[in-house]
Amino acid sequence: MTEPNVLQLDAMPDWMASIESDDLIVAENDHQTNWYRSIFISDVHLGSKGAKAEFLADFLKYHQCDKLFLVGDIIDGWRLKKRIFWPQTHTNVIRRILTKAKRGTEVVFVTGNHDDFLRRYSGIDFGNIQLTDEAEHETLNGDRLLVVHGDKYDSVIQTQKWLAVVGDWGYETLVVLNRYFNRLRQKFGMGYWSLSAYVKQKVKSAVSFITAYEEAVVKDCREQGYDGVVCGHIHHPEIRKIDEIDYYNCGDWVESCTAMVETASGELKLLKWVDIQHAQNKQNAADGAAAAPAANQEALHDPT
Repeated sequence: MTEPNVLQLDAMPDWMASIESDDLIVAENDHQTNWYRSIFISDVHLGSKGAKAEFLADFLKYHQCDKLFLVGDIIDGWRLKKRIFWPQTHTNVIRRILTKAKRGTEVVFVTGNHDDFLRRYSGIDFGNIQLTDEAEHETLNGDRLLVVHGDKYDSVIQTQKWLAVVGDWGYETLVVLNRYFNRLRQKFGMGYWSLSAYVKQKVKSAVSFITAYEEAVVKDCREQGYDGVVCGHIHHPEIRKIDEIDYYNCGDWVESCTAMVETASGELKLLKWVDIQHAQNKQNAADGAAAAPAANQEALHDPT
């Protein structure tokens, strides 16, 4: 087995090096920081208007790990080919990832179909960042997991890419509508809800596609002798056992806003940013309510 090419950190492209050296993004905070053996994130689609980059940047700020897997479609090359869209929030996500790598986290970037332009560089290490098309992860419990984006199991991507592009356009349109829909919900004090995910779950053909995809992933996983698989691609977060194979789908950061994590005890579970953030908001509100009477009491006793 040939050793992968290793590119030293100081040989990074200028734009990556300048972001990597910027530590402002990791300012100290009073929030609780959670630690995991591994974190798996997929389908962020940086470069597209649907990416919830500000959510992911916040998540990465308070969730640390020994190993970070980026399971494909982190950058949306399809969108960037059509138009340049790269706000500061998208740069912030890259900064957090590079800062983690600088501070010792091993980062494994598994390429996907939307960032397939990176596949020509597969096998190269950028300092503490490994670029590859698929990877293997061994859990604390000794289970061998295949880590792969999953587009190779998508028959439409493999045989009718033009149809996939058309479908991708329709999907982004729905995501844009979802953004306006949630702005309206926010005005009424309601939390985030994914309209596109709801539609996908209700359309019979979409449900059939997801089932066929999961079966294809599990079949390949079994044939290669793995105990389980961590993947993405279909924007459908899930943990379940299929024919004795552990199937883990990370979800996405366009609609679901989920990450797969391996805890200190070796358990794999899904974290949903919306649930985490709502819990934090409730705690902040409770802390504020508790502090208000104390402040009022102090004001009553203020000799001035």
